[in-house]
Amino acid sequence: MLKFQKQPLMRRVLLALAPIGLHSVWLYGARALGLAAAVFAAGVLAEWLVERKRSGKVSEAVLVTSALYALALPPRTPVWMALVGVAVAVFLAKGVYGGFGRNVFNPAVAGRLFVYISFATTLNASYSAPGGFGAGAVDVLASATPLARMRAGQEVGLWDLLLGNRAGAVGEGMVLLVLAAAVYLLVTKTASWRIMLATAASAAALNAALWFGGVRGALPMESLLAGSFLFVAVFMATDPVSAPKKKGSQLAYGALIGSAVVAIRTFSAFPEGTSFAILLGNSFASFFDEIASRSQAAKAARVGGKEAAGPAGAGTASAAPGEAAPVAGKGGSA
Repeated sequence: MLKFQKQPLMRRVLLALAPIGLHSVWLYGARALGLAAAVFAAGVLAEWLVERKRSGKVSEAVLVTSALYALALPPRTPVWMALVGVAVAVFLAKGVYGGFGRNVFNPAVAGRLFVYISFATTLNASYSAPGGFGAGAVDVLASATPLARMRAGQEVGLWDLLLGNRAGAVGEGMVLLVLAAAVYLLVTKTASWRIMLATAASAAALNAALWFGGVRGALPMESLLAGSFLFVAVFMATDPVSAPKKKGSQLAYGALIGSAVVAIRTFSAFPEGTSFAILLGNSFASFFDEIASRSQAAKAARVGGKEAAGPAGAGTASAAPGEAAPVAGKGGSA
């Protein structure tokens, strides 16, 4: 019998994702629903195969991985291709590291990036016009993503970005829903506000500097509402396992991800950049925590040294000429 580990935090993430998933069904109809069902089934099966000789339980985290991965795919992604990606996510990005809590990289991002690199041509042709339960016409112009249109010098309406009336990945949809999910995750203390804030602020700062500085290839500020940037900043950058744990390192981590997204979008041939930025941040997460730990230890040592030096300093002042002042920790007071 299939058993799940109870993980309240993961359930809250799933609850935050639910409205976005329902909206994706409105945008892309049965195609999005079928894609999600196949990914969830394969993800759970893959984790069960990995865990059956360990704890025997499937983590509820794999449901979050499956949901994030499915929402990060173009709506017309072939099902077999989606299954390859979720298998990579669960087996290679998570299972080989020892399962839940031990993975270095965000599994959903790793799976998505694997299929993106391996089947780039197919995925780039898998976008479709949204709306009416997937009844929108599918053509090259209508299926062009906002980022592609911005790169071509075309304008994209702000309301289209906020309400999700544009082509994109299944879960990119309505920005307002992503922002509402962010509020819920922060209020319930499910995700780190430091990571969200640092990711968004660093991306906005660098994007503004490049755009208003007239750098060739720079995208307008509304590009931060396009693509998967906000979705990634809210749900993937804040992954409690692959993100750093120290407060200071979370700020550095978010800043690295946000600035990397903008740099990749501006200077590389890749139109998005969020998946690469997350994996880059994951690579530095433990390093940032190590620096933060050393900084805290050094600060504690300085404070301890000052406290120990207090009595010693007083002893030195009261010592008679020619007498040795007592050493802190090795003698009494003068």
